Amino acid sequence: MDDELTKTLKYLRLSGLLAHWDEYLAVAQKQRFSHVRLLRYVFEEEFKIRSENARKLRLARASIPELFRMETFPFDQQPKLDRKRILSLYDAFDYITKSQNLIWVGPTGCGKTGLATSFLVQAIQRGYTGRYVLFAELLADLFRSAADHSEQQVLKRYLSYDSLLIDEVGYVEVEPVQVGLFFTLMHKRHRRRPTLITSNLGFSEWRSFLKNDHLTAALIDRLTENSHVINMKHCVSLRPKLATDS
Repeated sequence: MDDELTKTLKYLRLSGLLAHWDEYLAVAQKQRFSHVRLLRYVFEEEFKIRSENARKLRLARASIPELFRMETFPFDQQPKLDRKRILSLYDAFDYITKSQNLIWVGPTGCGKTGLATSFLVQAIQRGYTGRYVLFAELLADLFRSAADHSEQQVLKRYLSYDSLLIDEVGYVEVEPVQVGLFFTLMHKRHRRRPTLITSNLGFSEWRSFLKNDHLTAALIDRLTENSHVINMKHCVSLRPKLATDS
């Protein structure tokens, strides 16, 4: 490859072709590609490389602390969990197109985050954008936005994700302005884009930390109207078992 061609490929941002030029020519020669077949092969390989890079970038931008996979979830340790229902939702993958929420409710350590993260990772692997955020971090972000009057920009950012996972809802005290902004976010995502939520508190207990009966009722109504609620209250904690195994 001469310098002029190298410069052209860099300008066109054809990084795959630039990196694998000799390899592609060798494959073409060995398999006796026609000019059309060679062009098709080069474009297909470039598409694969760009798709993989885009997937990795989406995954990095999702800020997922641990990449749980459905294939490794210890269902055998949770006999009270409806495995068939969860796998059916996971395999169908139509909650995305139907903009349905997925909500996991259960005690600490029972695997809610692992299951929710598996759904989020699946969406990202399939070409959708996603984001993981702790409820406390989301509230802090919303509170800062109210202080510097950037609410619309912050809400727009969280609204833009095809799939948003809000983890550990109910662990912190909430200020009135945060309740209002959180409700606005959930209201605007309602029936437009799915939200994945985990909570160690049942819906009847949400008033204890949201401290606004009217907004709490309205919020729960929107979250559950078009959603799948997975009740894990009878599931056991996996953490002691994992600690014993390690």
